[in-house]
Amino acid sequence: ADTFRASLAVQQAGTWQVQVRYRNNAHQVNLGITGGVKWMKVLDAAGSIVAQGVVQLPHSPAGDTVYSTPLAARLEAGTFAIELADFINMSSLQSNATYADAGGKAGAMNRFDIHGIRLLATAAPAASPMGAPLAKGRLEIVDGFASPQLANERKLRIWLPAGYDSSARGNAGKRYPVLYMHDGQNLFDARTAAYGTEWNIDEVAGRLAAQGDMREIIVVGVDNTPERIAEYTPCCDPRAGGGKVAAYGRFLVDTVKPYVDAHYRTLPDRANTAVMGSSLGGVASLVLAQQHPDVFGQAGIVSGSFWWNSGTLVATAPQAAAMPVRLYVDAGTGMDGIEGTRAFRQALLQRGWREGANLLYVEDTGGMHNEQAWAGRVHRALRWMFPPTRPAAQPRGGSKATQ
Repeated sequence: ADTFRASLAVQQAGTWQVQVRYRNNAHQVNLGITGGVKWMKVLDAAGSIVAQGVVQLPHSPAGDTVYSTPLAARLEAGTFAIELADFINMSSLQSNATYADAGGKAGAMNRFDIHGIRLLATAAPAASPMGAPLAKGRLEIVDGFASPQLANERKLRIWLPAGYDSSARGNAGKRYPVLYMHDGQNLFDARTAAYGTEWNIDEVAGRLAAQGDMREIIVVGVDNTPERIAEYTPCCDPRAGGGKVAAYGRFLVDTVKPYVDAHYRTLPDRANTAVMGSSLGGVASLVLAQQHPDVFGQAGIVSGSFWWNSGTLVATAPQAAAMPVRLYVDAGTGMDGIEGTRAFRQALLQRGWREGANLLYVEDTGGMHNEQAWAGRVHRALRWMFPPTRPAAQPRGGSKATQ
């Protein structure tokens, strides 16, 4: 059996994602068998279990170390023990044991190397005077919001920051920047998220604003529909189709944004308006920024699907001079299409983009293609797009950040 125990110190109470750094080079042909599945426990100093659950350690590229799927844990400041034990002992399954090359050079077995543990903060509360709790914003849901451009309807999920309703600090007439995000179901509530994990975007934005690391913002989550692939993509991928992103963009620009600006205290100018999404939502964000740079001053492309239509998005990367938008681009190194994202970054640099000026590029070591990974690094995008003071005007024309 493969077991592991380690200790770690937590400096600040909060909600964390606990991940195992590992290397699993068992033979890919037998991937369904060789993916490690473990049971993780987090114990406090008294030995009580404060979090436990399944983590997966699938096959990793030859020689590379990556990170497991995360376990969410609410931890107070202090010292904790991490225990890892078999949940399904993949190395003992008969079909694996009889496969001559199941472990490559290691032989007929599936063992992996464990290199350590990492914690990713998702909603750690900010320090506050006299131990006061962190103020929270509120979420409003608009049901059945119609799209004349797409002939369908969906929910809008609109999060208002803590200061929006506060008159004590003179906020009665204050206006706020707005971040428009795709896949609204996945942003605020694990119960509505497609895979049971949310971005925690409200908690992260609230914490960063309370700490003075970003401005308070309004977040508008636009739900997806059964036409998600088509709505988020240009025409056309040979297998997946697509082609409705232009109509989806007009829906956001001509229908959603006017509604939000009319019903909430927004800063409607392009410098205070951003769009962000992940996977195909990253594709949509890029296309919307290209087609509507007069509306969106900033765009976030999180784990963008640059494979779309045989890499056309890389080949047609925008010229900086033609698109005065600040871009945030990221990907994880753990089976998250990092090669395509790196190629897109290189194409941008060749077309006049400058890192640190109008481009922030982030690689998340071991990060996977899921909401847990995106929740763990969304603070990078938020601080870039909405710093405490508004960024200078866009240069026409960015140092590589890693995490």
